[in-house]
Amino acid sequence: MAAGWLAHLAGDRIEVRSAGSAPASAVNPVAVEAMAEVGIDITGEQPKVLTVDAVQASDVVITMGCGDACPIFPGKRYEDWQLDDPAGQGIEAVRPIRDEIRTRIEKLISELR
Repeated sequence: MAAGWLAHLAGDRIEVRSAGSAPASAVNPVAVEAMAEVGIDITGEQPKVLTVDAVQASDVVITMGCGDACPIFPGKRYEDWQLDDPAGQGIEAVRPIRDEIRTRIEKLISELR
């Protein structure tokens, strides 16, 4: 959802990479539904494994409970966003997570300008 919001709100001004330390085999269908409700289509996305190269190529690394599995490099900006995990939750529980992610993405974009 974060990558969907960032791509939607920042357009081509910010390169978006999305990956996880233990990605699922498919994007959460409830997250897809929640994002569709706000006009963002993430159906074409595929979960990817976080790689050292992806972190090295990034200026800002946003983690969501990655812990020790995320590589750390000097000079990178890191933020760990503590959010409820939408996995296994219904749409009513996922909507507030989606909206909180949007708020954080909007703040991030304003800081990067």
